Order: sequence, then C-alpha cells, then structure tokens
Amino acid sequence: MQGRNFIEEFKFQLRSGTMTNRLIIVNVCVFLFILLLKKFFILFNLNAYFAAEIIHRVFELNSSLGAFIQAPWGLVTSIFTHEQFGHLLFNMLFLYFSGSFFEQFFSRKKLILTYIFGGIAGGLLEIIANNLFPALEGVNVVILGASGSIMAIFTALAFHQPNLQVQLFGIFPIRIYFLALFFLFKDLINIGTDDQIAHFAHLGGAIFGLFSVRNLYSSRNILTRLEGFFTKFPSFFKAKPQVKRQNTRYKTDEEFNSEKHQKQERMDQILDKISKSGYDSLSKAEKDFLFNQSKNG
Repeated sequence: MQGRNFIEEFKFQLRSGTMTNRLIIVNVCVFLFILLLKKFFILFNLNAYFAAEIIHRVFELNSSLGAFIQAPWGLVTSIFTHEQFGHLLFNMLFLYFSGSFFEQFFSRKKLILTYIFGGIAGGLLEIIANNLFPALEGVNVVILGASGSIMAIFTALAFHQPNLQVQLFGIFPIRIYFLALFFLFKDLINIGTDDQIAHFAHLGGAIFGLFSVRNLYSSRNILTRLEGFFTKFPSFFKAKPQVKRQNTRYKTDEEFNSEKHQKQERMDQILDKISKSGYDSLSKAEKDFLFNQSKNG
C-alpha cells in the first residue's frame, strides 16, 4: 500500500490529525497567505501600502486602545499570524512540543480552548498594561504571533504535571516545571525594555494557563465552563454521530465503579512512570491507553 501524497496527508491531518497538528497547519496557512499577498503586490507593481494596511486591519492587534476598538477581532486573528519565518518556526516547534504533551493529559477540546482563550487573555493584558502604566504611555505595541497561546498551553501542562521530565536540547533531563518558571521570569525581567516583544501577552497567556488547571475536575474549572458553553454550538465541536444500539446491556454500579477504579490505578502508574523516566519510556500499549483516556477527558 502506497503512502499518502502531500495533498492527501494535508486533508488527513485536517480531518483526523491531532489538534496540535491542525493548529500548526492554520498558522502556516495564514503565514503563506500573508507572504503571497505581499508578493502579489510587488509583482504587479501595486502600492505595498495597501497590502500592509490589509495585514494591519485584519491580522494585527495593536495595544493602542483606539486601534483596538476599531479592530477588536485582532484578539483572535493575531494569535494565528506571523510575518517572519523565524518567528513562525520557533513558535510552531514550541507549539508541537507543548501541544503534543498537552493532548496526552487533556482532550483536544481543552487544547483549542486553551490556545484561543489563552491568546485572548494575553492580548487583553498587553492592551491593559500599555494603557495603565505611565511608563508605557504612548508606546504602541503590535501584538502578533501564537506566543501567548503557547505560553497558556505550556504553563497549564507544567503546573498540572510539574514532575514531567523533558530532554533539554535532547541531552539534559529537566522537569518541565523549571522550564515554565524560566520563561515566566524571563518575561518579568524584560518588562519595560524596548525589545519589541509583547511580554505582557506572554504573561497573560501564562496566567490563563494557571487558572485553567485550577479545580480541574470541578464544574467551576474555567475550561470545563468554556467547553460546556461552546458545545451548545454544533459547529464548534463536531458531534459524534448517534449509532443505534440493540440489545444493550447496561453496567451495574459495582461494575462501573470497579472499572473506573482500575483505569484510574493504571493512569496513576503511567503518570508515575512518566515523572520518573519520561514519556519515551512508555510502551506502545501504555501510550495508546493514555491517548484514549485523553480523548475521553
């Protein structure tokens, strides 16, 4: 059986790929659209100002309160937008790393909600900070990129599984918790510097990530509430087709509780193994079990 070609693989990832892969595809497509738009104006000797204006109006988020009021959709569009290839490459590598781990412990629904609302929280904090602190008055920051969204995902993962070990540069084992603290302190230290980086957006995403894992198994959890709200809209999360079942045997309370207890025991064993030896130490069966549990989460 021959492998899928590029177009077939692209369609497969959009239909059946992980949510991490889908988010990466969307980011890459937006980047290519902006790149082709710029090239179109250059090749036809058109005024490049109009291309820049389209990008500014549709895709960017400006920390100026007046600019935000005129284009509030930038809170969402900006978190999928990169103009520089290096910026896109770094963010997508970080997204693939953190998103892949996130989907092992949470559902794909929680990943997309964390990405979108973590990015929105980051954008809002950047706008508030730049209009609140006198030292930043008049400094209009263009907020562009998935960094705030990725910080939300990474921080949620790190504080939910602080003992999870990752290989730094593929060599040094380090707890993911310490990596998250490093990035948080890095943004705190660089607040107020003229480095053209939206540090408040990163911190806003991280704050959302922290709140997203509080009361995780409670109805008060922020992701649980968001998930409950958006599942009212069929187009947001594709509903599973209903299948008619015949001769269905329902489990007794004792059978259900016993099965639930066994699954929880196995989950605890796997998570303990990950914290001690890393994700790569899991067997295929353990990885499959973890993946299936995350889909049902």
